Amino acid sequence: MPKEIIATDRAPKAIGPYSQGVRAGGFVFFSGQIPLDPATGELLTGDIAGQTELVMSNIAAVLDAAGLTFVDVVKTTIFLTSLADFGVVNEIYGRRFPSNPPARSTVEVKGLPRGANVEIEVVAMKKAAGA
Repeated sequence: MPKEIIATDRAPKAIGPYSQGVRAGGFVFFSGQIPLDPATGELLTGDIAGQTELVMSNIAAVLDAAGLTFVDVVKTTIFLTSLADFGVVNEIYGRRFPSNPPARSTVEVKGLPRGANVEIEVVAMKKAAGA
């Protein structure tokens, strides 16, 4: 089965040689989202709460472009430049997964693209009809 590229103007364009998402078999693998404004491509500066809200909105947009929602997410990875921000990020992230949350890893990294403080990537899988 060939891979299918997922793309939308409602999320930031790729800032390198990668796709916003790729459907392969029953899974869709999404590139990490940082707090870039989809309209301007500019990094949102300010507090981690605002940055995380924008990241989650960008993820919602790429999920929608693939015909998916947060319910379909099976794995996430959160990258933070400071684990001191974990509580705030976790609270905002958790609002999108009120029940049956996906598997998740959270790691602290030295740096992220464009000087972002948070990046989140997701993997989703659409249930078959009647499943």
